[in-house]
Amino acid sequence: MAGARALLRHCPLLLPQDRHGTAYEGFVTAQGRDFHIRILLPEDFQLKNARIECSWHLKKILHGYRHILKQRLHSCPDLVSFMVELKTVLEIALKNTPDLHIPRPPEYYSCLVRDLEILGWNKVAYVDTGLTTVKLKAEDSCGRQHLITLKLNAKYPTEPPDCLVDFPVPFAVSWMPQNSLIDIYNQFLAALESLKEFWDALDEIDGKTWVLEPENPTRSATTRRIAIGNNVSVNVEVDPRHPNMLPECYFLGADHAVNPLRTKLNNNMHLWDPEISLLQNLRELLEIDFPSRAVLEKSDFAKDCGICYAYRLDGCAPDQVCDDPRCGQPFHQACLYEWLQGLPTSRQSFNVIFGECPYCNKVRKSKESE
Repeated sequence: MAGARALLRHCPLLLPQDRHGTAYEGFVTAQGRDFHIRILLPEDFQLKNARIECSWHLKKILHGYRHILKQRLHSCPDLVSFMVELKTVLEIALKNTPDLHIPRPPEYYSCLVRDLEILGWNKVAYVDTGLTTVKLKAEDSCGRQHLITLKLNAKYPTEPPDCLVDFPVPFAVSWMPQNSLIDIYNQFLAALESLKEFWDALDEIDGKTWVLEPENPTRSATTRRIAIGNNVSVNVEVDPRHPNMLPECYFLGADHAVNPLRTKLNNNMHLWDPEISLLQNLRELLEIDFPSRAVLEKSDFAKDCGICYAYRLDGCAPDQVCDDPRCGQPFHQACLYEWLQGLPTSRQSFNVIFGECPYCNKVRKSKESE
């Protein structure tokens, strides 16, 4: 989770394309210019075996730096580190490379302007001065606003634009040389409707419960950490292709509070009804009412970390709770791990450390933050 936040901070236009974190697609930015890139990681997340796909323009710029990037892939510990290195190399490459901008032929501009006029300027949210980047806006059948960013190369419409959307699933454009922006826009609208039930389910959760994480969810986010009570929450991961099915659920909190919830979920999961909403199903399976936004304030159950005395740490809320019912103090995982590391009485096994709670001395365990 920490790695995903760091990646979002350094490369906000690079979005995960699957829930496992093995595929990323979007744009890497350098000197105010965006370059399309796609990164495919193996199941073991070893960067040295990663596959990187990019636009012809970026490939040409980085051609003389391939050996450096290959070396970085072998030496960087994670994807965030590699992306930072990639941006640094790209900055250097751009400074040392003559302008590779290929002038567009007159037919390019006439074709693009014609397509935009046929599509309708009311659907255009942004066009850059060079007519190479276009953002189109659309509203789905539930009134939600969406954007699609198109990066066009000089061979348009023979070749399709690179497309960036805030979707939880990959968006692949079907393209023929005789196609136009209208065809992309229609495919975009169809994709929006295919995700309607997914967004309906998450919008209901966002509107009727207290979501602890993510704080400001994007349309591509498939998880929600929902408050259940004081220092008790459930993290649900919804399958965007099957949003009416039972999601993956992970409970956070003290054992005495979350164990009964796990038992209820296991005993009642056969009662899941795809004909009713995801939130109503969770209520019935867990036999609870989630704290209502209309009745309670977030401060009623969102408590600060007992070590750093803050609620948010790098955007993350406390997700560890002391198991002693008389204590129940919440902590950030990173704070607790660092605290336990500093105790002379703690013992460690691989990335799990055991030591005493800072408040009640009950033995706790904590994993190193990912």
